[in-house]
Amino acid sequence: MSGGGGGETVSTRAWVAVLGGVVGCFMAGMNVHVTNASLPDVRGSLGASFEEGAWITTAYLVAEIIVIPLTGWLVSVFSMRRVLMVGTAGFVLFSIVCSLAPNIGVMIAARALQGAFGGVLIPLSFQIIVTELPPSKHPFGMALFAVANNVAQAAGPSLGGWLTEAYDWRWIFSLQVPPGLLLLAAIGWATPRTPMALSKLRSGDWAGIATMAIGLSSLQIMLEEGGRKDWFTSSFIVNSALCAAICLTAFVVIELRRKDPFIDLRLLGRRNFGLASLMQFTFGAAVFGVVFLVPNYFAEAHGYNALQIGLTMIPYGLVQFAMSFASPRLMKWFGVRVVVMLGFAVMAAGCLMNIHLDGDAASNVIVPSLVVRGIGQSFIVVALGVMAVDGLEKSELGSASGLFSTLRNVGGAIGIAIAGQIVVDREKLHASRIGEAITPFSQAYRDRMVDMVRLLGHGQVERHTALHGPATGPLRQQALALLDATVHRQALLLAYSDAFLIAGLAMGACALGSLCLKRSR
Repeated sequence: MSGGGGGETVSTRAWVAVLGGVVGCFMAGMNVHVTNASLPDVRGSLGASFEEGAWITTAYLVAEIIVIPLTGWLVSVFSMRRVLMVGTAGFVLFSIVCSLAPNIGVMIAARALQGAFGGVLIPLSFQIIVTELPPSKHPFGMALFAVANNVAQAAGPSLGGWLTEAYDWRWIFSLQVPPGLLLLAAIGWATPRTPMALSKLRSGDWAGIATMAIGLSSLQIMLEEGGRKDWFTSSFIVNSALCAAICLTAFVVIELRRKDPFIDLRLLGRRNFGLASLMQFTFGAAVFGVVFLVPNYFAEAHGYNALQIGLTMIPYGLVQFAMSFASPRLMKWFGVRVVVMLGFAVMAAGCLMNIHLDGDAASNVIVPSLVVRGIGQSFIVVALGVMAVDGLEKSELGSASGLFSTLRNVGGAIGIAIAGQIVVDREKLHASRIGEAITPFSQAYRDRMVDMVRLLGHGQVERHTALHGPATGPLRQQALALLDATVHRQALLLAYSDAFLIAGLAMGACALGSLCLKRSR
């Protein structure tokens, strides 16, 4: 059986393994975002506070980000088949526990364990593609990987919002069980049995694993909780930052000095892999940041509910599904480096379409920009993955896949934190600047107040009375409240515009950086 172009044939068993890995990648990727639109309902049902509810997402991300870089080493010890089987079985089991959770404590613990078992699915999907398929099939395999990764981001909020509105939030987790069982069957049939190498446990890089786990979890917690705790005014955030900095520095030193590290950081010294990893980190920050911004923009600026937000994300998922399969053809015609550059340029254009948001910029502006970003995102995921592994030995692919996936997730966590903080800080700045122009001595302010008071008084108020009459005092208070709301809404729109501008500039810089990549063989 063959597919995706090229002369080599690929066995049915290999394709089933690849498709099984892609399904696992989709399930794990969707779980990052699936509760975003439903958190208020989950909190209310479980009697949780806002901060406790936030840990439903944080617990999953912290566990996942620790396991992803460990995956390559786990495979070398226990074999790919066993790691996939245990990871999938655990993911399905704790999905069931999440759907039955009676209180917030059980939910947070189940989400952490779901993230820990599901964390192996994304890097192993990448690894199966580059090890089971010959190089000529890598573009098609990466197209499948892109579909799983990208569509999961759009499907998560959409599916979660729809299920919550139409049925109940518990269905979010229950519906993950059937595909999980199918994945177990596919892995059991298609993945070859290989012996374990338990001797590696005795000589394991335990210092590196410990410092990486503590450092990454501290970093993730700091980024997730920072905005809610006002960042470095909180001793908890300061301590988390210090712990992350010390442990991650120690981790890098240990891995670079050790002869047999559990994850080979020296791969970052390879020109293509190093540059592609830096772009992957920046890309993760922009994509996760934008996926975080869009639902919040619709909710805050336009009052959309979970179902409406989910529906607006559907075109974003559909265009990525279609364009991911167009990417291999473009790579064949123009080369991998050109498609990487094109992807970042299109992604930048999609972000820059949103730098002049106004009160009418709902689905007529945001959705077209989502479609444009979806096209660029599809090109990047497919072509950048192919470019990153070009020239690597098969023995290096385990470390490469774990490192590549980790950098995307760490970038994503940082991107979400930065995007949220940009909106908060820039809204305050814009509100202050707009407020400076609103004074009783401004003729524009006086005219606006007259118009608003007369509108509230149904046109029955004279101009002088509107500004000075005692009887219109309550109307003036209402007018001031409306004016204040208008100022803050305008400031919010400007703040979101600034966040999209920064994301667009970052993607533009990556497009220029693509020129430094070596041409793929």
